[in-house]
Amino acid sequence: MPEVSINVTTRNGVMPTFVALPAGQGPFPVIILYMDIWGMRNQLRDIARFVAENGFVCAAPSLYYRSGNNHFDHRHADGRTKSISILTDEDRNELLDYNAHLTDEMVVSDTAELITQLRQMDCVSDGFAGCFGYCMGGRHVVNVAASLSDVFRATASFHGTSLVTSQPGSPHRVSKNIKGEIYFGIGANDPFTPSDVVEALRSSFSGGEATARFTIHEETEHGYAIPDRDVYNPRATNSDWEQIFAMFRRML
Repeated sequence: MPEVSINVTTRNGVMPTFVALPAGQGPFPVIILYMDIWGMRNQLRDIARFVAENGFVCAAPSLYYRSGNNHFDHRHADGRTKSISILTDEDRNELLDYNAHLTDEMVVSDTAELITQLRQMDCVSDGFAGCFGYCMGGRHVVNVAASLSDVFRATASFHGTSLVTSQPGSPHRVSKNIKGEIYFGIGANDPFTPSDVVEALRSSFSGGEATARFTIHEETEHGYAIPDRDVYNPRATNSDWEQIFAMFRRML
């Protein structure tokens, strides 16, 4: 499976981006992968390769480029990565402090530059694009789809965080700007998406142009869709991907 690394010039610097390419000439629809709070790492590159194997160009930008492109890796003795809830206070605070500088507005701006550069590649279609993200990336995708609705028509959020907040740019406040389809995969035991948050988010799409679908996975935790995570749930993740790829193929 061919792959390349590109440097995307943004208003704030240079954003390294891993791009996995399908076999063949294309052009292929492009899908953007938005990282979780842990940063860009090999596990996410493997997921980008998996998406490319299914016929899409998948680009995974390192959104922490403003602060040095760090990523965080805390593992159990068996090699699985730890969930944030079981980190020491020191390790958790280090992670949260590093992440605090990154805003949805920055990610939207970065995405606009990324799409422009990707469309200069011969194998990339200039048609509608898709996106998916994990954790904070599951929030970013909603804002990206709302802000760049002329580009994105197929969006997926895996165990997103801060989906309903009091801020003006809260995903549930901008959801009516989204077009096409959007999918939410949510763990029933995820403390970031209790039932009232899910219902507020679901209601926010009423009267809008997007078709929103929600799957609540029973006995499933936050972070369930990352294959090397200690809470990985393959049943829930495979169910999500089946629905997401069907959406990508319908819309792109």
